[in-house]
Amino acid sequence: MVDAPRGVLSARVDEKGRLKLPASIVQYLDGFGERKVFITTLNVKTARIYPISVWKRTEAVLEESAEDSDVRDDLAFIAYHYGADDEIDGQGRVLVPTELRRTLKLENEQVYLRCTKQRIEVIGREMYESRLAQAVAGADGKLLSLEKKGLR
Repeated sequence: MVDAPRGVLSARVDEKGRLKLPASIVQYLDGFGERKVFITTLNVKTARIYPISVWKRTEAVLEESAEDSDVRDDLAFIAYHYGADDEIDGQGRVLVPTELRRTLKLENEQVYLRCTKQRIEVIGREMYESRLAQAVAGADGKLLSLEKKGLR
């Protein structure tokens, strides 16, 4: 298993809807021993690229019968509505499903990629700028608070 790349990486979705993944992310995904992925969203704000083995575990959680099964059903419905299987091609590209890229405004745009929880989060420019502004607001106070709790 390869360590996930740290930080936020930049990429672009081309006019055909293909996302050219940075080499470090392709290498990370190759560490799962598979080139098949599932691309979707669960929050209709950011896209998610799951190695297929990770998606199968996520899918199992969504399909569990539990007291929150309505919530699970709703999230599964969203995932399948916007999602599709794909395979990383020889040039390190994946095809972002049409409705997903249109809804999230990813068409022919720069996007930001972040590896977290064994998936790749794909954030569109508008959402990224909004999230960054939220994170920066009051950063001094946030830092001081966490340093008091042991952050180095």
